[in-house]
Amino acid sequence: MTKARFLWIGVFALSLSAAQAQSPQQIIQQVVDTERAANQNDHSHWIYLQEMRKPKEHTLQWVAGSPHGDVRRVLEKDNQKLSESQQRELVEKFLHDTRAQNKEIAENAHDNQQVDDFLKLLPTAFVWTQTNATPTNTFLHFEPAPGFRPPTRESRVFSSMAGDLVVDNQQHRILSMSGHLIHDVTFGGGLLGRLKEGSSFSLEQAQVGPSLWELTSIRVHLDGNALLFKSISLEQDDKRSQFEAEPSSVTLDQAGTLVMQQPEPSPLQDSALNEH
Repeated sequence: MTKARFLWIGVFALSLSAAQAQSPQQIIQQVVDTERAANQNDHSHWIYLQEMRKPKEHTLQWVAGSPHGDVRRVLEKDNQKLSESQQRELVEKFLHDTRAQNKEIAENAHDNQQVDDFLKLLPTAFVWTQTNATPTNTFLHFEPAPGFRPPTRESRVFSSMAGDLVVDNQQHRILSMSGHLIHDVTFGGGLLGRLKEGSSFSLEQAQVGPSLWELTSIRVHLDGNALLFKSISLEQDDKRSQFEAEPSSVTLDQAGTLVMQQPEPSPLQDSALNEH
């Protein structure tokens, strides 16, 4: 036991010294490289429970991923529970709707590209400082980098934020990130859109399998009007939990079968989602 204890102390000390040996900019570059490589090489598919809240909209659903789109079994819509027959009807409708499937695939590809663009901005759009470090995590703060020229409207908003990021030292993955606008961002002198100072976002990730990570929480709260951002919600909370791996070769029909086999969430699980 003594040798084991010394071994773990040595591992923690090496992890901490390695994090301290790198500059904050080097740490974030390593994280970005790791995240991008994982996104490109990760072909896993998962079933998970999702709760989404938007203004005047609430959805609780099981989601089963597949290469041909995500199959959603809607349990509750706007606080109204759907019967099992209604749930099955919506699943079957998607399984037989090629247009909806193609739209789902296109939206997933667009989202993945946006994530990659977002990651590539991190080392160049911000100045990073280390605020704390433990044997397991490194805590970084970011501020807009002077002289950075955002290439897109989305990056102009993102690069006007300041906030904090927590890194997992062992796997060099993002555990959490949050940011807020430090000043108003306008388009067309404010005629085409304005996002107000203080608008914020946050996200959390967790390991769901060996070297496999998934988003567990996304919160977006943008105050203002943004005519240029019709594809995103100005206010959205998205919580995901109870991840279960699917077969790597899962088909759309198999995803439909698997999603209908998931249990109805218990009141205790509902409470845990709401507290997340």
